Amino acid sequence: MNIQQVGVVGCGLMGSGIGQVCAQSGYQVVVREANSELLAKGTGRIEKFLQAGVEKGKVTEAQKREALSRIRGTTSLDDLAACDLVIEAVTENVELKREVFATLDRICKPEALLASNTSSVCIAEMSGVTKRPSQVLGMHFFNPVPLMKLVEVVRALTTSDATVSAGMGFVRSLGKTPILAKDTPGFVVNLLLVPYLLDAVRALERGVASVEDIDQGMVLGCGYPMGPLTLLDFVGIDTTYYIANILFDEFKETRYAAPTLMKRMVLAGHHGRKTGKGFYDYPGK
Repeated sequence: MNIQQVGVVGCGLMGSGIGQVCAQSGYQVVVREANSELLAKGTGRIEKFLQAGVEKGKVTEAQKREALSRIRGTTSLDDLAACDLVIEAVTENVELKREVFATLDRICKPEALLASNTSSVCIAEMSGVTKRPSQVLGMHFFNPVPLMKLVEVVRALTTSDATVSAGMGFVRSLGKTPILAKDTPGFVVNLLLVPYLLDAVRALERGVASVEDIDQGMVLGCGYPMGPLTLLDFVGIDTTYYIANILFDEFKETRYAAPTLMKRMVLAGHHGRKTGKGFYDYPGK
């Protein structure tokens, strides 16, 4: 399929990044948010990221203007009707995602592909509410989207070969590397990453070492770019907690069971960088 126009549902941290990389790769982009305030915040995030690239010499002023000229914002899903590919990037809520997919299926042209940026929700749960399940797939980007090179392309039982091929080709056109995973909780990365992060929290709970020493151990001992507790703060402790619960519900294995400390931090609103407090403090947030 010839993809020329891309729709992105959600212009938050992930959606704005997806919209940006699509525009920088030459696609016409329509980003949709629930209201004008959130839309302005999301498009402002894109402009700020591109401006930072200009200041670092990675993007020219002309390239910045050209990318921004390809992005159109809207608060109506109807404006995505002409898109060849629509990527859903709303919050990790199954019912909300199903509602979005049902609406997209109704308004998008018959040949359009529908993708979800979910990191944990079953693709089949979303494709099942459409009349085009063979044209639905997962397309899981990583944060920050403009910098991270990996995208997990997720194939549900009903996803066609043609849809998978188009999805893999699209990801490559963005300058990113796709890996193909089947529709199982956690896909590849979170299936392996989440137990490691939970074990780091358990080590802290048991008093094995301090926050700083656990992180230093993995950075200096294993060559990781950041420690597990720093990574949890960056990703969002609440986000990882949510994913862990989904994995535990599916597999019933203790390695996916969220530690008590993690649950208490989520309930207390200590979600990491975005709230100003997690395993570390972030003044000014």
